[in-house]
Amino acid sequence: MLNGFYKRLLPSPPAIDFISNHGKKLFLEAYQNGTMQGFNSLISHFQTQTELTYCGLTSLTMVLNSLAIDPGRKWKGPWRWFDESMLDYCGPLETVRANGISFEKLASLGHCAGAKVEAFRASNITIDDFRKYVTKCSTTDDCHIIASYHRAALKQTAGGHYSPIGGYHAGKDMVLILDVARFKYPPHWVPLSLIWEGMNYIVESTGKTRGFLLVSRPHKEPNMLK
Repeated sequence: MLNGFYKRLLPSPPAIDFISNHGKKLFLEAYQNGTMQGFNSLISHFQTQTELTYCGLTSLTMVLNSLAIDPGRKWKGPWRWFDESMLDYCGPLETVRANGISFEKLASLGHCAGAKVEAFRASNITIDDFRKYVTKCSTTDDCHIIASYHRAALKQTAGGHYSPIGGYHAGKDMVLILDVARFKYPPHWVPLSLIWEGMNYIVESTGKTRGFLLVSRPHKEPNMLK
């Protein structure tokens, strides 16, 4: 056997693997009920984090590209495209690679990249508020939600994590997590109440709860390179 890990077994319950028969059934029902409107754009830009601490950067990159926001700067050659390496507006990426990224800093990066970002800490809203925003962004492709949660609430290994929410099944009150650590866990459905629980974990370094970012297109486009 080689050293290291090849994926982890997804704890189920509480999660339901997206490609399982049950997961497919949930997807079809939610799609038919109109609460998967942002899924196609997100899945078209789905990517795996390239560093173990890049879950926040990867989630934001996915969402920015899904919203078709022009970065206004070149990536490689003549192409303007968001990549994790482009999100260095507020400081060196070496710091993120070493320590990850804070909730406030990720929201700031979204603003700097040209998006409209609304940040909500779980301690400042209710689960009904969260459900309202999930429903809003699941019935349109004009906004996406990046959840900041602790994996322990889902019986998963490791600690704090960021990933986009890809859709919502209103009948089962479950959200689809498009986990950017695809080398570890596949996309999966989980009860909205458990993601809410995971967002209520306290971040030791700040003493504050986790939460979510609501990211949408700005009213004005950022300046574009010619």
